[in-house]
Parts: sequence; structure tokens; C-alpha cells
Amino acid sequence: MSSTIKQAFTNMTANAKVADLSRDTVEVTKSTGLTTDHGVPVSNTDDWLKVSNGQNAGPSLLEDQIAREKIHRFDHERIPERVVHARGAGAHGYFKVFDDRAKKYTSAGVLTDPTRTTPTFVRFSTVQGSRGSADTVRDVRGFATKFYTDEGNWDIVGNNIPVFFIQDAIKFPDFVHAVKPEPHNEVPQGQSAHNNFWDFVGLQPEASHMVMWAMSDRGIPRSYRMMQGFGVNTFTLINAAGERYFVKFHWIPELGVHSFVWDEALKIAGQDPDFHRKDLEEAITNGAPPKWTFAIQTIAEKDEHNFEFDILDATKLWPEELVPLEPIGEMVLNRPVDEYFPETEQVAFCTSHVVPGIGFSDDPLLQGRNFSYFDTQISRLGLNWEQLPINRPVCPVMNHNRDGQHQMRITKGPVNYWPNRFQHGPPVAKEQGGYHEFAQRIEGIKQRARGEKFKEHYNQAQLFYNSLAPHEKAHVLSAMSFELSHCDDPLVYESYSRVLNNIDFDLAKNVATNKPGRLNKGQKSDTLSQAYYAPKTPTIASRRIAILIADGFSGNEVQAVRAALKSAGAVPFLIGPRRGKIYPAGQTVGAGEGIMADHHFEGQRSTLFDALFIPSGREAAESLVSNGRCIHWVREAFGHLKALGAIGEGVAVLQRALELSELQFSSGDSTDVTSSYGVVTTGKYTASSMISDALKIGPGEKGILANFSYEVSKHKCWDRELDGLVSKVAF
Repeated sequence: MSSTIKQAFTNMTANAKVADLSRDTVEVTKSTGLTTDHGVPVSNTDDWLKVSNGQNAGPSLLEDQIAREKIHRFDHERIPERVVHARGAGAHGYFKVFDDRAKKYTSAGVLTDPTRTTPTFVRFSTVQGSRGSADTVRDVRGFATKFYTDEGNWDIVGNNIPVFFIQDAIKFPDFVHAVKPEPHNEVPQGQSAHNNFWDFVGLQPEASHMVMWAMSDRGIPRSYRMMQGFGVNTFTLINAAGERYFVKFHWIPELGVHSFVWDEALKIAGQDPDFHRKDLEEAITNGAPPKWTFAIQTIAEKDEHNFEFDILDATKLWPEELVPLEPIGEMVLNRPVDEYFPETEQVAFCTSHVVPGIGFSDDPLLQGRNFSYFDTQISRLGLNWEQLPINRPVCPVMNHNRDGQHQMRITKGPVNYWPNRFQHGPPVAKEQGGYHEFAQRIEGIKQRARGEKFKEHYNQAQLFYNSLAPHEKAHVLSAMSFELSHCDDPLVYESYSRVLNNIDFDLAKNVATNKPGRLNKGQKSDTLSQAYYAPKTPTIASRRIAILIADGFSGNEVQAVRAALKSAGAVPFLIGPRRGKIYPAGQTVGAGEGIMADHHFEGQRSTLFDALFIPSGREAAESLVSNGRCIHWVREAFGHLKALGAIGEGVAVLQRALELSELQFSSGDSTDVTSSYGVVTTGKYTASSMISDALKIGPGEKGILANFSYEVSKHKCWDRELDGLVSKVAF
């Protein structure tokens, strides 16, 4: 971005936290001269001080404090990466409730005061891989949100899946050791397809529900912006009357919940391993900031035991048919980070960070997380990690905690304890906003045990599988087969096949098993399928559309198509046979004005776009038909179930690439639009059809762009896969 645009963007997205960070933000310009860390201007940063005759190199001198400082600082730049969630991307934003409807549950101002705009920072992440792993691997995604509230920081340290692998935090080291690369050879990186993971979950049936989610399309999201977020654990809300409710937190994306297909995710991991990071920043800077509706599920304390499952079990969700969602607010991420390390890498979250009106339950996984997260931040960042700019609250902070490495706060006064003779730094009474724990009655004996409801592990795994759409079920089967095929120990393969048999016999049979296990009760919940979250109004906002061109393309068409797609919020890219000027029909190649291609066929792949469009132009079509890589682009996009569009001679490119009798195409000079399995074509695009093509997105509209955009808005054409067309095309 230019400095003018960047400054305007900064002004638009400023909030209290951004203003707080500005105290520690510097910008490097031509006028900011180079200095040492102790502020001395540096005149030469390219040559170590040496003994030299000016012609030949001599010994470097240890007295060169400038060179020593530069090397010393470089040698110590790295800090320990996170044990899990090491690879992440972050963005700033804000949160606002719709009204005070949550007041009946909680006294927390951040959830009840509609006049507030609370700054937020969100870090998305994968779980298994290291910082250098790829974005699009099959994995759980972290969805951690820091609210900088008036009463202190509140963290929701969630995932894109509502349940977890284990019930009790004491099993967390075992789970992480099992899913991480195997200890003898540090393989594999960024995936769970190995013996140790499947050995662990096969012997730990409480993981069966989470495994089903991870093997579903949820494990390979199209974008961070198209994921649901879940708080996973059961927290509590306390209202002004002192009444307590159990609560689950939910984020619902404005754009719907969408995923890659497996072949697509695999290829992008190699072609663009930073895809999700770049996608997040691209959407924000292109004026399509991601948005989520924030919703809660609540259960009154008196109803805690009225369910067949234990509501404190983190391997169970609360079906919405039993506990409805209540939307109460919205979060928008509208500002990318200025520098990755001090913001995204040093941001630190704790499940124990809550504010008045929000509390903890006896969820045994949450109880351990409350200890572990705080402890691990000290290990990574030091005792005073909460003073780092990205972590410090925007409200006043005062306590008698002192010293420690990297203490940055100077606290004036003669006492650092309470009580003291001056009454300085007193506790804050509950009535004045002090945090107050709910007076919970406890009775029992000290023992290592789990309740009876915690011992049932398959009902909700079955519920989830039953609730999936046909294409989603097929993807679970494919994922299971892929993962278990990478387990070369027969004991592991056989062990998990027995677990699957307790969920669904047909699924287990297709993977390996021939003897039925538990009966499938057939229960379903519509909200567990991604299809449930399709936006009510079709949209192509932030969708990446590749327009394939070659010399001789229709210039007017391309201008009209690009403008129309941009007006709907999409991000069109011109892809040509070279990264340079491509010349429309009527211009001489090399002499005309031409138009710059954004990428060439070898520099990008169809995997990195949501849809393809081919304009008319006889010479261009002839060139594209004879270009093997272009034909592969079309076949691959078709195989990945993406929308394809073409006009006039461009239709011939689709026909040559696909050659499927099941597909129907427009022919001749007709302006009629044909839509077949997500392939949208028309014979010509005239001035009058441009006018009628007002890009009202929907099926049956007159214009090709309206119909094409509707197919794009559906994300994928699942019928193409279910009806067997994909298996007929090599890609």
C-alpha cells in the first residue's frame, strides 16, 4: 500500500488498543537514520572493522562494538515456539454487542453494554505443525480471541471445532506427544497420519467424537474467515442478582463455513504454504473485513444434570435442538498486524483471563488449561509477559507484583505489599467492580475418578456423522482411509477400525471392518453440517476469481467482467501465458497498449482461486486450447468443484478440457445462459446483455455474471462429485 492509503487505512481502523500500541510503534523512513540499540548513529553497517591495507582483507577486530551488537542480537532473535499452535496468523478488530439482552445471564459489561466498542486481537493457528509448517494441512485450527475490555483482558482460547480429544487435562501431554512428529525420526510434520496418533485415539475412545470432526471437512478450511469458532470448554456467567449460568461461546462467520477438497489442500500446502495468512490480510486490505456473529448457549445451574451427557465434558457439544444459540454481538477484524513477531508471535492467551460476570466451571479440561496456559506463557515470554505491548490491557493496571526479568513498569511509592500503613493499593470491593467468585457449594471425597456420564463416548460421534450431507460423509470416509493407510503397524489400523465400528458400521466396513458393532440410532442435528451455515444472501465478497486470457481476448468483455466482479466485492486476477502485457483483439502484439497479467499459468495454479472465467476471443481461445497448462487449470478447477464460466469462443476451451457428455454448454451467438454442474456459459456478451446483467446474484437471472456469481457463492458444486463427474477427469 502507498503511504497515503496506509495512513487512511490506519485512521479508519484505529481503536483504544491500536492507540495503546502506538506508544511502542516506530516507522522506518528515509529520514530515520540507523543507530545502535543504545542510540548511537551508525555510519557503516556493511563492513566489520578490520586491520587492512585497503587492498587485502585482514583480521576482524573484536573492538567493533557495532558489529558485535548486530551479530549478538541476531543470534538471540528466536524465542521458544509454542508447543502446540506454533504456526499462526493474527489481526486486530473490534467487538460490539447488539443490545443488553445478555443482562439476564451476566453482569459483564463487554457482553451487556451496547455503547461499548471493545478492541480485539485474534490469532488463528494450526495445532500439530511447527512454525514452518504449511497452512492448509488437515488439522484443528485455533481461534483465540483477546478482548481488551474496560475491566481487563478477557481471552476466549478456542478452536474451529466445538469439542476436544480428551476429557481431563492430565491427558494433554499424552495427546500432544502422540499427535506430534514421532520421537525417533521427527516425522511427519503438520499431519496426524501416523502410527502414534491413531494408536493413542484408538486406545482412548473419548477421542472418537473429536476425531470425526477432524476427519471431516472442518479439518481443511478454505479460509480462517470461513471457520466457525468455539470456546470448547464450559464457562459460567453470573448476573447482577448472583445467579449462575453455564455457557458455551460460539463464533459464526458471515461468509458461511467452507472448506477445501483434500486434493486441493494437499497441493496448496506445496504451492503456497502461506495461503491462509495471505488470504486474511488480502481480505482486510481489499475492503472485505471478516465478520463473525457472537452467540452463546446457556444452561441454568438448576438444569445442569438434565441431559444424557455431562455438560462439563469437553468431548461433548450441546446440541442446539436442546440448548439454542442466542446471538448477542458481532466481531469484525479490520486491521492487519504491523509486524508479525511483536504482535502475532508474542501475543499470549490464557483461559484463566476472565472479567467480572464471567467465571469457570468444573470442566476438568478447563481446570487444567487454567494452570497450563499461564505457565507456558512464562516459559516462552518471561514472568512479565503481560507487560508486552500486545498483551497489556487498555485499562489501568496496579498491583504489588514486582521485579522479575524484563520488568518494564516503574511503580512509585514506599510500599509494595498489602495491608500497609498508607492504605495504598487496596483491594476493590465487589460493589465497585472487583472480581467476585460465585459461592458454589461443593461436597465429595478426594479421589481420581470420572462421573458415569463421562464414560459414554460414541453417541455424539454418531450424531455428528449422521448429520453430515452425503458429500461430507464421503469426505470423512476418504480422510479416514487416507490417514489409516499411512499407519504401517497393523495393530493401529485394526484398533481404530474397532472404534469406527462403534460409530457406524457402514463407515467402518468401508474402511476395514466386516462385523457390525453398536446400533446407529439415526439421530441428527442440522447445525452440525457446514451446509447449514450458507449465507442467507448469496455473496462473492473476497472470492478470488481467475480470468484466463491470451493475446486476442475481448478487451471490452474483460473490462466489464472485472468491473462487475469488483463491484460485488470479489477479487479478480488476470492470468495469462506470461507475466507481462497481454494484447486484446485489434491490438498488435508488442506494439499495442495491452493489459498487464497479474500472474502467468506457471506462476500460479487453479488451487489458489475460487473460480475461473474465460472471455471470448478467437485467437485467445485457440492459444488457450493449445496450452497444456491452461487445460490443466480448467480440469483441476473442475475436479476441485469450482465454478467455471466462459463466453463465446472461450466456451470451446472448457469443452476441450472437460469432454464430458453430462455437461451442457451454450452454443452459437445466443445470449442465453446455460448452467450445468457449476459450469456457466453463454454464446456472446453484448452491450445490451451487459446492461441486463446487473449482477443480482442468484439462479435463473438473465446475465451470465449473475449466474456465474451464484455458482461461486455456493463455494463448491457438490453434485459434480456425487454424480461421478470428477472421477472422469484427470487432474
